[in-house]
Amino acid sequence: MKCLALPLLMLAAPAFAGTFTPPSGCTTKLTVQSRGCIVSQFYTCEADAPGDQWRADFGGNGPFFLSKIDAEAQWLESYEFDPQTKETMDANPPDPASFSELLAKGLDTFNFSLSKSDGTHSTVKGFDKLTGQTAVIDGVTLKQTEYEYTQTDDNGTVMRHSRGHEYISEEWRTFFSGHSEYENEDGSWTPGDNAPVKFIRPGKPGFGATLPLFECDDQMSSLPGGLSVTPTSLKK
Repeated sequence: MKCLALPLLMLAAPAFAGTFTPPSGCTTKLTVQSRGCIVSQFYTCEADAPGDQWRADFGGNGPFFLSKIDAEAQWLESYEFDPQTKETMDANPPDPASFSELLAKGLDTFNFSLSKSDGTHSTVKGFDKLTGQTAVIDGVTLKQTEYEYTQTDDNGTVMRHSRGHEYISEEWRTFFSGHSEYENEDGSWTPGDNAPVKFIRPGKPGFGATLPLFECDDQMSSLPGGLSVTPTSLKK
């Protein structure tokens, strides 16, 4: 998996040093401490298209997820660390996700396909909808959304069915996690909550920190090297 080496190794060194350093030509814009023992670094790179941005997620044992979205919050590519896989959005989606449409109309549907470096392929269909509610978290006003999506393989078998609420920021033009749940094979639902707790801008204490602060008892009790945190949302 030679194609994965650079983005993964880029995050490995700062994981236990305590301060995130983005790749050359990139600038960290925001650090977000969230529930569920996650801290995320949002950064942009000069070589990318205008509006593109990256998010690097760290858990109690170090980095575990890296993703890139465009100005419409489309999921362009992502990297999982355990096992190491890369996932990219296929070109020309039937119904592209649109942050602009969500803001303008209050509802955005999407239908796109994903290809993984392990050879698997899937299709994601669903919606994001503004609830009309807002939340103020750490002094930042966010709009609440409702979402639901179904991810299926090429045979139509459901790989993941998820629903819940998230938050969006017009300033940062991105989604932040909220309370979500995904359906199990027996029809039951497993809940999760990775809502943001602290938004840290450049120059403020804690900016760039790679050590998560909230709800970390279980993760921090394990030894470094075995990642115990996994992404709760495929799309966001």
